[in-house]
Amino acid sequence: MALIDLFITKFLLALFAPAILVVFFTRVTYHHVIGLVLTLSLVTASVYAGYTHHWALYVVDSFSLTVGFWYAKRMVERARENREEDDED
Repeated sequence: MALIDLFITKFLLALFAPAILVVFFTRVTYHHVIGLVLTLSLVTASVYAGYTHHWALYVVDSFSLTVGFWYAKRMVERARENREEDDED
């Protein structure tokens, strides 16, 4: 039972944490690609350290990174549009 609980916890973290980290790093660095690269390096380090053991977690991590990158790119584009509108006024 404890192994199932551990897998569910890892699954939920893999579902949300990479996307949140991409958005966070994008907000800090003001560039969505840098946010993706920093998050990808953290995920790679955790895989190398042995915290991820199942292929399903790799797939969920990849999905979460993709969603986070999409949202961060959208966020950056909206910020640029708003900045351009403010410059025109």
